[in-house]
Amino acid sequence: MSVCSEIIDDIEDLISSQDITPKERYATRKGVTYRPKKAENQDAVEKPIFQSVVPGTQRIYVKTWGCAHNNSDSEYMAGQLSAFGYKLVEDKQDADLWLLNSCTVKNPSEDTFRNEIQAGVAGGKHVVVAGCVPQGAPKSDYLKGLSVIGVQQIDRVVEVVEETLKGHSVRLLQPKKEAGRRLAGPKLALPKVRKNPLIEIIPINSGCLNQCTYCKTKHARGDLASYDPEEIVTRAEQAFREGVCELWLTSEDTGTYGRDIGSSLPELLWKLVEVIPEGCMMRVGMTNPPYILEHLVEMAKILNHPRVYAFLHVPVQTGSDAILASMKREYSREDFERVVDFLREHVPNVTIATDIICGFPGETEVDFAETMDLCEKYKFPSLFINQFFPRPGTPAARMPRIPANLVKTRTKRLTDLFYSYEPYSNRIGEIQRVLVTEISHDKRFYVAHNKAYEQVLLPMKDNLMGKSVMVKIQSTSKFSMEGEILEDENAWKACSIVTEGNSLQNGHLNFEDTSGQEPPAAIAPARTSPLLIYGIIALLLAIIYRFSWRLLTEIE
Repeated sequence: MSVCSEIIDDIEDLISSQDITPKERYATRKGVTYRPKKAENQDAVEKPIFQSVVPGTQRIYVKTWGCAHNNSDSEYMAGQLSAFGYKLVEDKQDADLWLLNSCTVKNPSEDTFRNEIQAGVAGGKHVVVAGCVPQGAPKSDYLKGLSVIGVQQIDRVVEVVEETLKGHSVRLLQPKKEAGRRLAGPKLALPKVRKNPLIEIIPINSGCLNQCTYCKTKHARGDLASYDPEEIVTRAEQAFREGVCELWLTSEDTGTYGRDIGSSLPELLWKLVEVIPEGCMMRVGMTNPPYILEHLVEMAKILNHPRVYAFLHVPVQTGSDAILASMKREYSREDFERVVDFLREHVPNVTIATDIICGFPGETEVDFAETMDLCEKYKFPSLFINQFFPRPGTPAARMPRIPANLVKTRTKRLTDLFYSYEPYSNRIGEIQRVLVTEISHDKRFYVAHNKAYEQVLLPMKDNLMGKSVMVKIQSTSKFSMEGEILEDENAWKACSIVTEGNSLQNGHLNFEDTSGQEPPAAIAPARTSPLLIYGIIALLLAIIYRFSWRLLTEIE
């Protein structure tokens, strides 16, 4: 069967052109009515074709699924489009073109992505797809005829959008190389439209070193490729000059940073700490256990730094060594516990977030009991619980699956355990310094974070956004605390590099992530970008050329 599956994708591929058609097959059966299959998108609205694309006359809708790295990619693409003159809109029905940036981690994310594509095409919209799904599986049927931007080609989004608006299909999926070495991606100095004007997301590397049996992200992002530390530091400095007060470092695995260029994550972090202004904070992204073990001492020192959140996302996925081996996670439960125990001992109030996959193929009741035991032991304040999804093309997709009802039952048992405790119940009355950067989903509170990156909800007072303030905890819930501001406004601290000259321009981007909060609907592009200047020059040249051509034609 495995040999056949490599030759044909579907049993219907065995039908040849000489075979009789379904209509002919049922012609002699009076009781059977043949109804031909309705052509896909038969009722689709015809999209307009723009023979001449003038920057500023078309509107773009950007939507993103997935991780912080994907969000950063969308911010860069939106920044280039905005700098070139395109208008970014929040209402997708007002847009001429939809730019959809996908996530390949879970089946539901890809299903939603596919549905959005179909809705766009049916609605007469030009559609450009980006992200891990088309990069990892560019030959998918539902991507046929669409323009595709690969994860390393986001710096060419303007030309892809232009050609797509003209009715052409463009596919850019090649990896970037320099002197034979694979690059992490486009330059970090590109213009950016931020999802949240106060938060800068910097990808420090792309790809990873693992080859987990369930993960399809490796198919899209490839092997590890790190950005040079100087380029990352320069980008951080630029972001702080633009009014950012929180820095997020992201990648598929931050712990692997630098292994391909003779550097390391702690080495990079110490360089970044030197340029973080007073009042600003840095958050380190997800790292897998094997690549943080050798840096535990240095990481503890860094997480204790006053301008670094005492927070680390370390996914364990299961408490069973047998299942870890089946997942090819390259560490044991003991290794993970050593990371958690060391950081909890040496970093006061550190927050360790982790992930669990329930129902991985071969998981027995004993295996799951070990996972329950691990989560009961540490009572993680942030626990991301996922059911196993077989991703096409991964080894785990070919493994015998356990019954779906059993997967759901185990997921519910772990979820019930997670909701059985409240990690902040003993915090009432504490005095904390917090940094305000977001707005709650219900629009009733500002969302701040304390040193441990725990959420503290505050009343929505004027001029509070982007400020560091002292608060007293008044009440707690499962996921957050509510605080009372103890200082007058003149005592609130702003990022020391921010001046009255920093301006934020209003705008909108549509993202889907797991942050749990909805950011302010604002964008903060940098100062006038060279791309904007080039775009204006190109537009003037095009007008001059067209005018000259018409004049010559009339003369002839």
